Amino acid sequence: MLRIAQVGTGHGHAPGKWRALRASPDVEAVGIYEPEPFSRNRPEMFDGARWLTSEAVFEDPGIDAVAIEVRNHASLPLAARAIAAGKHVWFDKPAGDDWPAFADLMRAAVERRLHVQMGYMFRYSPGFEQATSLARAGALGEVFAVRAHMSTNVNLAERKEQSRHRGGILYDLGGHMLDQLVWLLGEPRQVSTTLRNDATPQLADYADNTLTLLEYPRAMAVLDIAAMEARPAARRFEVYGTRESAILEPFDPVRTLRIVRDDTQQTIDLAPVERQELYARELAAFVGVLRGERAPDRSADHELRVQRTLLRCTGRLSE
Repeated sequence: MLRIAQVGTGHGHAPGKWRALRASPDVEAVGIYEPEPFSRNRPEMFDGARWLTSEAVFEDPGIDAVAIEVRNHASLPLAARAIAAGKHVWFDKPAGDDWPAFADLMRAAVERRLHVQMGYMFRYSPGFEQATSLARAGALGEVFAVRAHMSTNVNLAERKEQSRHRGGILYDLGGHMLDQLVWLLGEPRQVSTTLRNDATPQLADYADNTLTLLEYPRAMAVLDIAAMEARPAARRFEVYGTRESAILEPFDPVRTLRIVRDDTQQTIDLAPVERQELYARELAAFVGVLRGERAPDRSADHELRVQRTLLRCTGRLSE
């Protein structure tokens, strides 16, 4: 059985990741190290947790892996510490702001034969799996356009936290959709982003309404994300090819995949997969790689391409 510890409780996915660790029959959830003990994110949400010291996590050779679940501004140094300690990393998104540091981390992980899996759970959504499989297999024809809409509604405190990062809400959520876009089309040739503040006057520099255009040699993609959409958010992912189109609406949780071709359409009903099940599927993939039972669903190069594209979109990296 793999022994996995969690580092942090501040990330929005942290409670769900802890529940996934606790529920897995293949994992001993060792406990949680919280670097900022006064910032524990509602301890009642981490049922059964043993609260550990950093030494108990990073210096214990019996711990195989760590789940990094601190806030984004603090995650990259802790993930690097885990790699230096010889541990595999289930690394929640996005991977910080420091591109050279993330590239160094991934290089060190490859050299030490350690697996880093980023926390983009929609990889394990049946809707995205089917839509991207159709596109990658050529069933849609030549993909010429993708539109992704992943807005949300977050309170002022969360917007203030996100304002640490250039790109605001785009930085926080954009990696989910860029993970899919890079998987489909690769890295874009050029990106251009509009970052607006339309509903958060208290934080003048916070981007709460964003639009990104990603350009490819024979395709383009549009990604829009805002922080103030009415709930439930109408999240959509649309792939347009010269033969067919594949449309997910909504995708969180996914319910249907609509295939459009020549004035006809087929609607495929999908059993809704709730967020917690996606975390469980993420963890199962991570565990499978660590046990040598499966290859990674995404390569280290893919993880690098997604992070580089995100930082280009937010303006953190220049073209």
